[in-house]
Amino acid sequence: MTTQQRRTGTPLGAVGRGLVAGALGTLAMDVVLYARYRRGGGKRDFPTWEFSADISSWDEAPAPAQVGRRLFEGLFQKKLPPERATLVSNITHWAYGLLNGALYGITAESLSQPRIWYGLPFGAGVWAVDYAILPAAMLYKPIWEYDRKTLASDLSAHLVYGTVTAAALRVLSPLTRHPRVPRSPSAVPTTVARYASSRPIPATRR
Repeated sequence: MTTQQRRTGTPLGAVGRGLVAGALGTLAMDVVLYARYRRGGGKRDFPTWEFSADISSWDEAPAPAQVGRRLFEGLFQKKLPPERATLVSNITHWAYGLLNGALYGITAESLSQPRIWYGLPFGAGVWAVDYAILPAAMLYKPIWEYDRKTLASDLSAHLVYGTVTAAALRVLSPLTRHPRVPRSPSAVPTTVARYASSRPIPATRR
């Protein structure tokens, strides 16, 4: 590994940092959603709510469980029993948050330096993708059938996810301490010119 790589990191390192940041972002979003659940009169404790421990059938399973179920059954051509709904829900929910974090890590670290405000368009983008894919999978209604309050509430939770993910990556990234300096377009020609001018001019044959 070169000195430059140690200072600015590698693509694999960016993926790893993105996974960690995505996990923290997912947890932050879930804490916000749980707080809203409790304000709305919910009685379950956080571990039970977070890990969907009381799911007993696919009919009451949330969207992550349904997505995971379809992916598994489509790939392996094997039916998943209802008692797997809780496990599938947790795996899909957290895997989605971590995967998006990894993609963000690669993207943000390809720039000069990760910024916290990058999390706002990132979170909004994840939210938009959800409302594009899940209605097509018949797991959500079309976006225009939701009221503004519901959409705003869901969007704000995703903005928390994006912001915390971006903040965590900024703390973890070596680019925060050693920003990548963009290469000047004239850098290569200048180097070539200097090399050429330093070479001795051969004597002209008479």
